[in-house]
Amino acid sequence: MSSNQTPKGISNRASLTRFAWLSIAAAILTILLKSGAYLLTGSVGLLSDAIESLINLVAAGMALWMLTIAARPPDESHMYGHGKAEYFSSTVEGILILVAAIGIAFTAIERLFNPIPLEQLGIGLGVSLVATLVNFVISRVLLSVGKKNRSITLEADGHHLMTDVWTSVGVFGGVGAVALTGWQILDPLVALAVAINIVWTGIQLIRRSVAGLMDTSLPQYEQQQIEAVFDRYREKGIDFHALRTREAASRRFVSVHVLVPGDWTVHDSHHIAEDLERDIRAAIGDAVVITHLEPIEDEISLHDIQLDR
Repeated sequence: MSSNQTPKGISNRASLTRFAWLSIAAAILTILLKSGAYLLTGSVGLLSDAIESLINLVAAGMALWMLTIAARPPDESHMYGHGKAEYFSSTVEGILILVAAIGIAFTAIERLFNPIPLEQLGIGLGVSLVATLVNFVISRVLLSVGKKNRSITLEADGHHLMTDVWTSVGVFGGVGAVALTGWQILDPLVALAVAINIVWTGIQLIRRSVAGLMDTSLPQYEQQQIEAVFDRYREKGIDFHALRTREAASRRFVSVHVLVPGDWTVHDSHHIAEDLERDIRAAIGDAVVITHLEPIEDEISLHDIQLDR
């Protein structure tokens, strides 16, 4: 038997697309601001910041597309829904980040050998600071909504924007150091550091996306919470094996074999299974819980114990 209750956090998945539109608007605004800051100063550090905002725009567009697909209800070809489409968005975003890092690195290396004096640093930094504040506010919104709704797409977008914030802080430091010391080499060196930071973020996003596509098990602490529920039921003479868990974007799945006394009626066993499914959802949050009843005295019930591994 199973519980296919629609998780509350994804019951209105389509509503999340408005946050993707918010990310798109923020990306366009920051591109304009940071490009203006670069044109005013000639700083390759600020240019690297503007390039990353361009990647933010492409990633936000991809996020909108995948969230739209993920919101589609299950159909004959996708009976478990379309939620895994979100992993494509975070994978593409990770790849785009790596491409941006390569572009920034090449630009910075060229500027190392051909330094150009920076101009109008005060105005340029002021404009870039406004863009950074926009990214900070939007990133916090995306991270909060993404975590609440278990949307890896919005979380990835939020983490990317937050990385952009820290990147901008580093650029401010590099450009500010140039203004104070006159050492033009500091600007491309900071840009190289930005590129390295972006590479790490891209790799992390890709790794997380691949893990999701491979049906990673639920976190260890949630599996322990499930085991705690089992312990309460074991006091009633019930046992369990073949516990399997997995995550598929916003959806979580739990399946387990429930061993009950053979002299129990189907009615009593069914109610125990329903109670168990309810308690598992109460312990770990909304999930699709699937139970399979077996008589505890029947040796055949142990033939599939290898599923525990």
